[in-house]
Amino acid sequence: MTRVLSVASEAYPLIKTGGLADVVGALPAALAPHGVEMTTLLPGYPALAAVSKGAKMVHRYADLFGAPARVLATRIGEYPLLVLDAPKLFARGGGPYGDASGADWDDNWRRFAALARVGADLASGVVAGHDYDILHAHDWQAAMAPAFLRWAPGPGAPARSVVTIHNIAFQGRYGADIFPELGLPEAAFAMDGVEYYGGVGYLKAGLEAADAITTVSPTYAAEIRRAEFGMGLQGLIATRAARVTGIVNGIDPAVWNPASDPALPSRYTARAIGRRRVNKRAVEKAFGLDVGDGPLFTVISRLTAQKGMDVLAAVLDDLVAMGGRLALLGSGDAALERAFLDAAERHPGRVGVRIGYDEPVSHLLQGGADAILIPSRFEPCGLTQLYGLAYGCVPVVARTGGLSDTVIDANEAAIAAGVATGIQHDGVAPETVLHALSRAIALFAVPERWATLQRNGMRADFSWGESGRRYAQLYANLMGTP
Repeated sequence: MTRVLSVASEAYPLIKTGGLADVVGALPAALAPHGVEMTTLLPGYPALAAVSKGAKMVHRYADLFGAPARVLATRIGEYPLLVLDAPKLFARGGGPYGDASGADWDDNWRRFAALARVGADLASGVVAGHDYDILHAHDWQAAMAPAFLRWAPGPGAPARSVVTIHNIAFQGRYGADIFPELGLPEAAFAMDGVEYYGGVGYLKAGLEAADAITTVSPTYAAEIRRAEFGMGLQGLIATRAARVTGIVNGIDPAVWNPASDPALPSRYTARAIGRRRVNKRAVEKAFGLDVGDGPLFTVISRLTAQKGMDVLAAVLDDLVAMGGRLALLGSGDAALERAFLDAAERHPGRVGVRIGYDEPVSHLLQGGADAILIPSRFEPCGLTQLYGLAYGCVPVVARTGGLSDTVIDANEAAIAAGVATGIQHDGVAPETVLHALSRAIALFAVPERWATLQRNGMRADFSWGESGRRYAQLYANLMGTP
């Protein structure tokens, strides 16, 4: 049995702001069939109060980056969970990373250094009875754990380490003034250590220190070696290329399954795809859209330039003129929120917008809309297109990152071969997005072709089976076992 400690800032269903939580929450079950026992370490946010109640304390810190703290052992479903109970650091209103207004907490460097320090302690013998073969850190919030493990480990043999980059755009960069507070030796403040452009880089430090690096799709693993995608870290990624692996995320069929999803008024399978019509009526009602059989597009996204939402907002009038409708669920940049709300005012009954996020509504949109729009400028993996495929909500995506790896474009050859699952477009500009939309509308006008796209997507396997096997193999390779 391989024992892995997964360190992350969020995990579904306990705390979620995005796809990171879905991945961290799904990994323990994905790895269990491969002889891997994964324990997840999370911060003790208020959202974890219920699961922490009655948990067993396994370690205490009198002073963890200026705060008393305890490590509590409990379970998340069938799988082990450790909670870093440090109220001064994590018991706050707002979200995991910022206050109710959306502004980042000014002590995030301290909060996530504490999480990483505890991860490294657990992975190097500080806590009796908690021994791990592998430390697996996710994104910048946990990436300092391999750095602590390398430059300031505990008394035991340190575990091998993995850092997964879910989005290299978020790096955790802070001024050099925090370095003395981290408890690292002076030698760690170097170009091949935690130093980054004169300050401290959390993700950069983890990438330097880790024994292996993964990204969440093969295409993204290649893209981040280039300046336009590497966000300043492309040189480091290139020098460590032999240790970089792209493993596509999976989705949990227990959560995302149109045949059993409680959020859908009408459940269905690939053989009974006509039942989606009931869900389409429900989407129209929920978003104040005119009832109709024409193409209904959806967006479920952060409203940011990375996601291409500025371009989509600019072509909404054209989409409506072509006969399309849109139901959007998301939040983000205030100007983009306003742009979509303005479009809804210009096109009542044709464009419906909900600012915010609602998990059941996101399921309804996947189960009732005809197509999901994902015009991202970069997308490490993406999960919404996988949900769309599973639900027969045809993805219309930019050809980048995991979108490129998971959606088969409905060109004539792919249609003739019976393998197409969606529509891809090159680049994110008004003309390329409009061309993709016009292709989608033309395909939708031929019901048998559209239904084939839907069924192909629904029959594809995007469960965690293969991805779980690849992670287990990575761990085995690091441990030198077959």
